[in-house]
Amino acid sequence: MMHARGLKLGFWSKGLLGNAILDFYAKCGDVDSAVKAFHGLEKRDVLAWNSVISMYSKGGLVEEVVMSIGSLLNSGILPNEFTFATLLSACARLKDVEFGRLVHCYVVKMGLEASSFCEGALIDMYSKCNYVTDARQVFDGSMDPDTVSWTSMIAGYIQVGLLEEALKVFESMQKVGHVPDQVASVTIINAFVGLGRLDDARALFSQMPNPNVVAWNVMISGLAKRGYEVEAIEFFQNMRASGVKSTRSTLGSVLSAIASLAALDFGLLVHAESVKQGLNSNVYVGSSLISMYTKCEKIDAAKKVFNGVDEKNVVLWNAMLGGYAQTGYADKVIELFSQMKGSGFHPDEFTYTSILSACACLESLETGRRFHAFILKNKFASNLFVANALVDMYAKSGALKEARHQFEIIKNRDNVSWNAIIVGYVRKENELEAFNMFRRMISDGFVPDEVSLASILSAYANVQSLEEGKQVHSLAIKSDLEKSLYAGSALIDMYAKCGAIEDACKVLRGMPQRSVVSMNAMIAGYATKDLDEAVILFREMQVDGLKPSEVTFASLLDACDEPHKLNVGRQIHCLIVKRGLLYDEEFLGVSLLRMYMNSLGDTDARILFAEFQNRKSAVLWTALISGHTQNDCNEEALHFFREMHSYNVLPDQATFVSVLRACAVLSSLREGRPIHTLIYHTGYDLDEFTTSALIDMYAKCGEVKYSAQVFEEMNSKNDIICWNSMIVGFAKNGYAEDALRIFVEMKQTRVMPDDVTFLGVLTACSHAGKVTEGRQIFDMMVNYGIQPRVDHCACIVDLLGRWGFLKEAEEFIDSLKFEPDAMIWAALLGACRIHGDEIRGRQAAEKLIELEPQNSSPYVLLSNIYAASGNWDEVNALRRAMREKRVQKFPGCSWIVVGQKTNLFISGDKSHPKADEIERILKDLVVLMREDGYALEVDSLLHEEE
Repeated sequence: MMHARGLKLGFWSKGLLGNAILDFYAKCGDVDSAVKAFHGLEKRDVLAWNSVISMYSKGGLVEEVVMSIGSLLNSGILPNEFTFATLLSACARLKDVEFGRLVHCYVVKMGLEASSFCEGALIDMYSKCNYVTDARQVFDGSMDPDTVSWTSMIAGYIQVGLLEEALKVFESMQKVGHVPDQVASVTIINAFVGLGRLDDARALFSQMPNPNVVAWNVMISGLAKRGYEVEAIEFFQNMRASGVKSTRSTLGSVLSAIASLAALDFGLLVHAESVKQGLNSNVYVGSSLISMYTKCEKIDAAKKVFNGVDEKNVVLWNAMLGGYAQTGYADKVIELFSQMKGSGFHPDEFTYTSILSACACLESLETGRRFHAFILKNKFASNLFVANALVDMYAKSGALKEARHQFEIIKNRDNVSWNAIIVGYVRKENELEAFNMFRRMISDGFVPDEVSLASILSAYANVQSLEEGKQVHSLAIKSDLEKSLYAGSALIDMYAKCGAIEDACKVLRGMPQRSVVSMNAMIAGYATKDLDEAVILFREMQVDGLKPSEVTFASLLDACDEPHKLNVGRQIHCLIVKRGLLYDEEFLGVSLLRMYMNSLGDTDARILFAEFQNRKSAVLWTALISGHTQNDCNEEALHFFREMHSYNVLPDQATFVSVLRACAVLSSLREGRPIHTLIYHTGYDLDEFTTSALIDMYAKCGEVKYSAQVFEEMNSKNDIICWNSMIVGFAKNGYAEDALRIFVEMKQTRVMPDDVTFLGVLTACSHAGKVTEGRQIFDMMVNYGIQPRVDHCACIVDLLGRWGFLKEAEEFIDSLKFEPDAMIWAALLGACRIHGDEIRGRQAAEKLIELEPQNSSPYVLLSNIYAASGNWDEVNALRRAMREKRVQKFPGCSWIVVGQKTNLFISGDKSHPKADEIERILKDLVVLMREDGYALEVDSLLHEEE
C-alpha cells in the first residue's frame, strides 16, 4: 500500500523511503519484488545492497550473495560490517573456507575486525568449516566477545566433537558474567546431552524462562537416545502443557522413545497430534510413525501410514522395508522393493540393508546372491552397512564360506562386522571358528559389545565349556556389560547349561532389574534339572509384573518330558489357552505336541493336533510324526505322513528322517520306496541327513544293495552320519568286508570317525570272525581319544567269545575300569552257549540274573547250555527257579505286510481273524517238509530265546 502511494506521488525510489520499501520486500522473502525495487532506486547505497544480500542469504541463495558482493565492489560502494557478516554467513553455508579467509582479509584491511558482527560471523564461519583453531584465534583476539561470539565458539567445538572444550568455553562465559540467551542455552544443553551429563542438561533447561521448541526438542531427543524413554515422553507432555507447538523433530524424537517402549497407547496419541497439525504426511514424521507401529507389532497400521504419505522419498520406502524385515515379513520386503524400483526410486545403502536382512530371515541364498549382484553393479559393496549386511545374509543362509570371504574383504570393519560372522558361526554350531574369530577380534583391538559377548557365551554354553565361559564373564565385567540385558541373560544361560545353577542365580540376583529375557534363561536352566524350582520362578516372574512370553512357556513345556509330569504339562497348556496365546502357531504348537508325546500322552497330542487350524505347516506335521516314531508308534507315524501328503504339505528334512525311521523299524519297503521317490522329486536326495536315513532304512529292510546305491550316488559325504549308516548297514547284514572297506574309504576322505563308527566296525569284525582286526580297531578308537562305551566293550566280548577266545573275553571283562552291566554279561553268556562252556556260562548267568532278576534271557541261554550237554536236571532246576521267581518268557513275534495291512503273529496267539485257515496251511507245510526229509531240531527250538 505504501509502495503504491509512493508510486502515485512519484518519490518512492528516493532516499530512506526507497530503502524501506526494498527492505520490506526483502524481509518478506519476495525476491522478485525486492529485485525490482532495488533496480528502481535512484541511488543504491550500502543499506540497499545489504537488504538484497541479506535476503539472498536467508533464502539459501548463497551463490547470489557472492555475485552481489562482486557487483557491490564494482559499483564503488564500500561494504560495512553488516555486509561482511552476511557474506561470511554465506561462506559458512558453502563451507568455502578459502573465500572466507579472503573476506577475513578485507575485514582486517577495513579495520572492522573488532566489530561484534564481524567477530561473531568469522568465528561462526571458521567453526562451520571445521577450522576450529582459526575460530579460537579470532575469539581469543576479541577484547569483549558478545553472546553471539561465545555461542559460535561453543557451537564450533560441539560440531567437531570437542564437547569438553565447548563446556570449558561455557564456564568461562559464565565467569565473565555473560548470561546465555536461548540459542546459547540450547547449544550448551546439546553438549551436555552429547556427554551423557543429563543432570546438567536438565538443570540448565530448568533455568530457561521460556524454553523454545528447539530447547524442548534437544531434551526430548537426548533423553530418548540415552535410554530415558519414559522421561522423554514426560518432557513431551510438559511441552504440550506449556503451549509450545510440536515440530516434526519433536514428533520424530518422541515416537522413537515410544517405539523403544512399544507403548502403543502413547503412540496413538502422538499420531493423532501429527494429524491435527498436518504433519502426518511429512516424510520424517511418517517414517517415525512406521517405526513406532513396527516396534509395537502393528505392521498393518505402519503400511497404512506409508500409503497415506503422497510425496514418498527413499527414507520412507526404507522405513517400510525395515518394518517388514524386522517383523519377519521377508516376502513383503522383496515385494515392496519391486514396487519401489517400479516407482522410479533408486535404492541406497539402507534399502539394500533391509533387503539383505529379509533374505537372511528367509535363508534365501539365491535371492541374496541376486541382490549381491545388484549391489556390485551399483557400487555399494564398499559401503560398511551393506558389507556387514552381506556377511549377515550369507552366514544366516548357511553359506559360511561366502560369509567369511565377504568379511575378509571389508577394509574398515566395525563391531557389527565381527558380530555378524561370530553369530553366523554360532548359529551353525561351528563353535570352534566362533571362538577363533572372537579371539582375533580382541587381538585386533576391538572391544566386544553386548551382541558378541552374548553370542560367544551361547557357544560356550553349547559345548558346556564352563572355564572358558567364566573367562568371558570376566571380560563382561571389565566392559561393564555383566548386568546388561542380553549379556547378563547369556551368562545365566551359559552357567545353567554347564550345570552351575548357583552361579546362574548369582548373575540373576546381581542384575539391577529382572527382565523377561533373564527370567526365561533362568527358568530354562532350572527346567531341565528341577521342574518345581522352574515353576516357582515362573510364579515369581508374574508377581514381579513380568509378562511370560512364548519362550517362557516353551521352556516349561520342554521340561515336562516324562509321564509323571503330564499333569503339570496340561496345566501349562491351560495357562497358554487362558492367556490367549496362539498355541496353534509353530513355536508353541511344537512345544505342546512334544510335551504330550514325551509324556506318552499320544491321544492328547492327536486331540491337540486336530484343533490346529494351520494344516499347511510342515513343522507341526513333523512334530506329530516324529513324536509317534519316538514312541514306537510307527504305524501311526506312517498314517499321519500319508494324511500330511493328502493336504499337499511338502515334507522337509526332519519329516523324511522321522518317517524313514518308522519304515526301518517296521522293515516296510512297501512304504519306504514311495518315500524315496518323493525325496528324489523334492530335491532332498542332495541332503546328507535324508540320504543317511534312506541308507539306514534300506539296510534295516535287508536291501543292502539299495543302501549301497544311495550311498554311491551321494554328491557329498562330508558328514559322519552317512558313513556310519553305510558301515552299520553292511555290518548288521553280515557284509563285514564291505563295512571295513567303507571304513578305510572314510579315513581316506579325512572324515573323523566317532563312537558310532567304531561300534559298526567292531560289529562287522565280530560277525566275520576278524578277531585280530577287531582288537586293532578297539585300540585305534582309544588312540582317537574316544572313550569306549559299554556297548563297545560288549562288542569286544562278543567278538572274542563268539570265535572261541572265552578266556580272553573273561580277562577283558576283569580288566574293565567300570562295573560290567547286563549287556556285557549277556554277550559272554551267548558265547558260552555257542561253545558249551557250562562253568563260565553259569558265572555269566548268575551275574546277569543278579542285575536283571526278571529277565528270562539268562535262564533260557543257560538252560540251552545244559540241554546241549544232556544235563536235564539243571534244565529242570532252572525252570523251577523261573516259576518260583515268576520270571516270564515273553513270546516272540513276527509280521508280514499283505496289501495295505500289516499282519502281526505272536507265539500261541489265535486272535488273527484267519487263524484257523493259517493253522491248516501250516500243518500241510509241516507234512510236506517231513516228506522231503527235514528233521526238526527239537531241543534247540525248545530252549532258544529268539
